[in-house]
Amino acid sequence: MKTILCYGDSLTWGYDPQGPGRHAFETRWPSVLGRVLSGDAQVIAEGLNGRTTAFDDFTAGIDRNGARLLPSILSTHAPLDLVIIMLGTNDMKRFLCGHAIGAAKGMRRLVEIVQTHVYPFEQAAPKVLLVSPPHAVATSNGDFQQVFEGALEESAKLAGLYRDVADVSGAGFFDAASVANASPIDGIHLDAANTRSIGEALARPVKEILAL
Repeated sequence: MKTILCYGDSLTWGYDPQGPGRHAFETRWPSVLGRVLSGDAQVIAEGLNGRTTAFDDFTAGIDRNGARLLPSILSTHAPLDLVIIMLGTNDMKRFLCGHAIGAAKGMRRLVEIVQTHVYPFEQAAPKVLLVSPPHAVATSNGDFQQVFEGALEESAKLAGLYRDVADVSGAGFFDAASVANASPIDGIHLDAANTRSIGEALARPVKEILAL
């Protein structure tokens, strides 16, 4: 059986904008992916609200820097066959980064970490699948409007930039915006149907990468 690590933020954690709260376990996209793969792979969900690709958020009481946390998580769950990374939405926060190019640089660093990490017992590095998150959409939620000012334009650039990172690094790529839309409740998070759509759609590239 293959082992897949899903490394992401609140979209992977399963944040429900209607709550606010958390989607049921069976609704979250890593759970859906595991179910569609029908026992061919163990899917590990590693989602953290507010996680960035590689930027510090000193307003939080926890470490949200994805690049700093990733090495420990890779060793925790080793051996791994595939790491799926869906990050970048929180990089769009103006006070952290605010630009798609910064998120792309962060994703490039995450791929490097996966590919060069010293794994236990000299295990081989897993393959990588980069996923660009659904675009931010217009919302009347004032808090999210302020925090994610400019995100509508910048988040739409992520897919093209991430595809370039994937091409250069030899990683796979999938555009989640091709199958899912953010909820206008807050402009960022996903309702149950859209988070399920990501899990269902990822099954095909995952099967291709792992030859399932």
